[in-house]
Amino acid sequence: MVAYLRESMRELKFDPPYVFVIFGASGDLAKKKIYPTLWWLFRDSLLPTNTRIVGYARSGLVMEKLRKSFEEACKVHENEKQKFNEFISKCSYMRGQYDKPEDFEQLKALIGKIQAENNNQPVYRLYYLAVAPPVFESITYQLSQHCMDNGDSWTRVVIEKPFGHDLESSTKLSNHLSKLFKEEQLFRIDHYLGKEIVQNVMVLRFGNRFLGPSWNRDNIASVTISFKESFGTQGRAGYFDTAGIIRDVMQNHLMQILTLVAMEKPASLKTEDIRDEKVKVLRAIKPVELKDVVLGQYVANPECAHPDASIGYKDEKDVPPNSKTPTFALAILYVHNERWEGVPFFLRCGKALNESKAEVRVQFKEVSGDIYPPGELKRSELVMRVQPNEAVYLKTDD
Repeated sequence: MVAYLRESMRELKFDPPYVFVIFGASGDLAKKKIYPTLWWLFRDSLLPTNTRIVGYARSGLVMEKLRKSFEEACKVHENEKQKFNEFISKCSYMRGQYDKPEDFEQLKALIGKIQAENNNQPVYRLYYLAVAPPVFESITYQLSQHCMDNGDSWTRVVIEKPFGHDLESSTKLSNHLSKLFKEEQLFRIDHYLGKEIVQNVMVLRFGNRFLGPSWNRDNIASVTISFKESFGTQGRAGYFDTAGIIRDVMQNHLMQILTLVAMEKPASLKTEDIRDEKVKVLRAIKPVELKDVVLGQYVANPECAHPDASIGYKDEKDVPPNSKTPTFALAILYVHNERWEGVPFFLRCGKALNESKAEVRVQFKEVSGDIYPPGELKRSELVMRVQPNEAVYLKTDD
């Protein structure tokens, strides 16, 4: 991926101005993921040199305060501080509402100022919606009315999951966006796919001969995809209680990993070909039955190592006392096709658990004609650890 980015940078024939606008700049996602990622790209010379980053949110912040909120997550080393200051010089912040035309006119004016500073070269615009779903429609409508390009550059709109609360709301949002933008202007993003080990699942499967012959129901007993967090909602209880762990993690992060593990080899590495194979997997999964699901909600545990998880979920601020929102879920899915018929896929995720870990465990069946006494050897597992400390290893015995 990095090599591809470097090659793309070398192919740039000119250096037009780019504007990266982060809606929800004061939020958790922006501070922990987006700003640090932009910094790492800038540090490694993988951002166009003429890029400006504009944080947009409703909070009354100044840039220095915003900087302090994400600087720790950027993991700046002592010898990188001058470079980091250069990065910060490309960042700015503006306060605005998500539904007021006058605030988007101010954003338009800011982009116009950047264009004027660059000899009126067309500005390429990328708008990243790191906000709660209820404001997706108002932001995208205001962007379409006030902040689009004139046809001499491009505009991109990036929308973070969750993409709707259910099928009805997802369809409603899709219809709304299709009236405002062309499909090539829209990018529906699950940031979890950016994890290196997730990107390497395809390399592991389709770039190695040794796995291919055994990657099927004849050799694999089960697949377990886990996402465990040792902490609670960390101030996101208001959002989390409307979503729950299934919408927050399972139906996006874990399902995306499942499709990569179960898909057939695509015709090419083109996005459309990979997407088509993923869709085939999803269509082969029958609706989950209640008997194949376990739900739970964490309670107070004063002995918990993580202070955020020492109180119960219902003790969190903004959580109703009668909330039944699940903070833990386990579901068993089956992919009904020739390769996977009968193999259970266990998806499990939860907060305030014993550890923070995300991994895929592919468990292989026992060897035919085993020469060892029954129970002496445990089943072999191929483990792909997503976090912490990304790794791939074969576990043969305890």
